[in-house]
Amino acid sequence: MSEKNVSTEGRTSQSKPRVAVLFGGRSSEHAVSCVTAAGVLGAIDKDKYDVIPIGIAKTGQWVLASGATSEWSLSASSLPEVAPSTQTVALAEIGGEHQLIVASPNAVPQELGAVDVVFPLLHGPFGEDGTVQGLLELSDTRYVGAGVLASAVGMDKHFMKVVFESAGLHVGPYIAVTDRQWRNDPESVRKRVDQLGFPVFVKPARAGSSMGISKVDSLEGLDAAIAAAREHDPKLVIEAGITGREIECAVLEGRGTDAPRTSMPGEISVAGGGHEFYDFNAKYVDDAAALSCPADLPEEAITRVRELAAVAFDAVGGEGLSRVDFFYTPEGELIINEINTMPGFTPKSMYPQMWKASGLGYAELIDELIHLALHRKTGLR
Repeated sequence: MSEKNVSTEGRTSQSKPRVAVLFGGRSSEHAVSCVTAAGVLGAIDKDKYDVIPIGIAKTGQWVLASGATSEWSLSASSLPEVAPSTQTVALAEIGGEHQLIVASPNAVPQELGAVDVVFPLLHGPFGEDGTVQGLLELSDTRYVGAGVLASAVGMDKHFMKVVFESAGLHVGPYIAVTDRQWRNDPESVRKRVDQLGFPVFVKPARAGSSMGISKVDSLEGLDAAIAAAREHDPKLVIEAGITGREIECAVLEGRGTDAPRTSMPGEISVAGGGHEFYDFNAKYVDDAAALSCPADLPEEAITRVRELAAVAFDAVGGEGLSRVDFFYTPEGELIINEINTMPGFTPKSMYPQMWKASGLGYAELIDELIHLALHRKTGLR
């Protein structure tokens, strides 16, 4: 985007900022991304921003999407999906501006106008992992959220833990299992898992929304859990079970040179529905998860959670937003579980709920994220 067309308030000199809301994607979290988009499309201030919904079909095609929030709702019997189209949307530089172009077979491409910022509401690989962020960097387009490296590290639970450990954060016992290791020597993997002790949680290394995660109580159930996780990613992380309460903290990038802002910590509880842990259905289908914010913790623990969440955010080079998850043990120890650089972002999701409980509403949070993106330099920063 050309600097001369942006005022100090982040608005174009001739019109209100144009925001391309990007959702769907090629990952197994396609439906979750659509639900996130429904929340944002329903709350974004359309008097302040010109909003263009752009869906990414599972084939990878970019298409003009409906702005109707009802089309992207989630239920137990219906998963929303961006359908392929005869019209394809692309970002192109025309006259020094980044414009949306719609191309159709045997037709002259149509210009939809300049884009000031892209709001990627993509979860999982091919969207949350630095790939789309790299595309936007190449096109010199501003966007909401973490950059290429932070997105990639935040997506890979193995390297995430390596970075956390280097920053002095307490990480629970785990092993990483590559595709080659499992194919060449599965017995060695089983022995390493046995040394961790049961129960363990088997997870795809590069997936989110609790996709493909299984709790395993003995070696007998390990192979089936590995097979389920490998449907989402050939690389796995297997973590020792930790006794503790699940505590989360929302992080928001500071303005200018200010330090990251942190919400009051929240605590997740799962009630009913036969959920042994916080799985996909508990999160999105059965409405079985509840958030208590602020969490019922000693004051010093609340302060420590917020401090460590900011450390984790800075450790991965976070920008925009992140949710940081911890275990709080009966001994009062805080063990970091993960960082999510594009957390669930519906009005009912934990990240917006924690900010709401901390005094920042959903629509205001969306506005702040767009503000941060409009004022962030493209390229190296």
